[in-house]
Amino acid sequence: MIDDALMKEALRLSGMKTKRDVVHRALEEFVRNLKKRDLREIRGKIQFATDYDYKRMRSR
Repeated sequence: MIDDALMKEALRLSGMKTKRDVVHRALEEFVRNLKKRDLREIRGKIQFATDYDYKRMRSR
């Protein structure tokens, strides 16, 4: 069961009209956050090419 007070607050803060929209958005964000965590787990295991210039890539 979904907490009614939490749902009301989510609706108010998001400006969404339906509970379904709030739940869908929450699931999307949950999955996105889990994927980010997976990326953090490979930190330090990837080596960039010696000529890779991340600053030059950002300026594009």
